[in-house]
Amino acid sequence: MHSTYGIKDLNVVITHPALGQLTLNGAALDNITFAFAEEGFVQDWAADGSTMTSKQEANHGTVAITVLQTSEAHKWLTRAYNYVNGARLSESAKFALLATGSDMQVTHEGKNMAIQKRADKPYQAQGQKITWTLLAGTLIER
Repeated sequence: MHSTYGIKDLNVVITHPALGQLTLNGAALDNITFAFAEEGFVQDWAADGSTMTSKQEANHGTVAITVLQTSEAHKWLTRAYNYVNGARLSESAKFALLATGSDMQVTHEGKNMAIQKRADKPYQAQGQKITWTLLAGTLIER
């Protein structure tokens, strides 16, 4: 038995009702990281040594997406940031994300997402990679 991995298998779609959608696949996507903000379980100990385990609803986090500086993805995300920065506050958390990898048998879903900040802009002799971070009110892995 063996398993396979390839970022080209991962298809990522980011949507916003006013902006449409951005589709990224392995060819346009350099790196993506799904970071969960909370621990799912915590433990507390009493003086007598007994342990209590509690489950926390930990369904939020961040998604960091790295793309090329000259890519259409970077341009779309820049336009998206500029739009929500000038729009009503209610527009800022209307992003959603769905990432699926059929060969890897993985699905990630983000809802109530907002762009954390404008991406840093490096300028050097060679083109660079840009990382955009989205906050996710709901972040689920299936």
